[in-house]
Amino acid sequence: MNTAASARATLTGIIAILLWSTSVGLLRSLAEHFGPLLSAALVYSTSALFLCLSRGLSRLRAFSRRYLIIGGALFISYETALALAIGLAHSRSQSLELGMINYLWPSLTVVMALWINAQRYSWLLWPGLLLALAGVLRVLGGDNGFSLSGLWQNVQDNPVAYLLALCAAIVWALYCNLTRRWAKGQNAVSLFFCLTALTLWCAVLWQAPNIPHPAFTFTSTLQLLFMGLSTALAYSAWNHGIQQGNMTLLATASYFTPVLSALASSLWLQLTPGFAFWQGVCLVVAGSLLCWRGTQMR
Repeated sequence: MNTAASARATLTGIIAILLWSTSVGLLRSLAEHFGPLLSAALVYSTSALFLCLSRGLSRLRAFSRRYLIIGGALFISYETALALAIGLAHSRSQSLELGMINYLWPSLTVVMALWINAQRYSWLLWPGLLLALAGVLRVLGGDNGFSLSGLWQNVQDNPVAYLLALCAAIVWALYCNLTRRWAKGQNAVSLFFCLTALTLWCAVLWQAPNIPHPAFTFTSTLQLLFMGLSTALAYSAWNHGIQQGNMTLLATASYFTPVLSALASSLWLQLTPGFAFWQGVCLVVAGSLLCWRGTQMR
């Protein structure tokens, strides 16, 4: 591939990162309008539709059985847990905290790769992991500083949402490692999005008596369509970028997603996070980069 084509593919991958950075803010905004469960079902249904139109659905026989069953279950669990965690946040500022917990997944992915994929590593891995964890604790501690009692009170305010966010980070780290091992270049993301949407709609029907009738407005519909389309574009763009572009550059750029996500969410939700929040975000990014660097052994 020539240099110009590779550069275009790399730029396409970076666009995917920018699109993903809008997800936390949009998920929260839609949850405020439609409710946590219904908004998640609508978002993933829209994304599934756009993905099927752009990528189509491959035959089931084309996929590894382990990738299809276990990878699919992990994918559905992650997307559902993250969407519900953001939707169940008691406030917009809390949704930013939950988003940062989710961004522990890059560091956890590297750590899990040590056992799942026999990844080689250097000593930089461990301070990187500690730094990322310190960043999340800094975010949760807030401007009052970190203390175990303060952290516990913060989590106790909404334990289900915080647990879902943490589970999402762990599950996505598992998904990344296991699909790398089992997928063998296959990509069932369209099918996984359809199954995620189906799972969420089953939950909506089960909870139907407790879910108010949705009132679609021009603004909410536009947000829903944008998120559905941006998600479909992001997955397609990322797939093209990592296959045809500069993988090293894209991997490095992806670790700055927490900063971009926090910035985009703050602007969209009209929030002004304090110094402690941004300090924690930077620690998460620095820790993730150290973890990644700790696996780049020649």
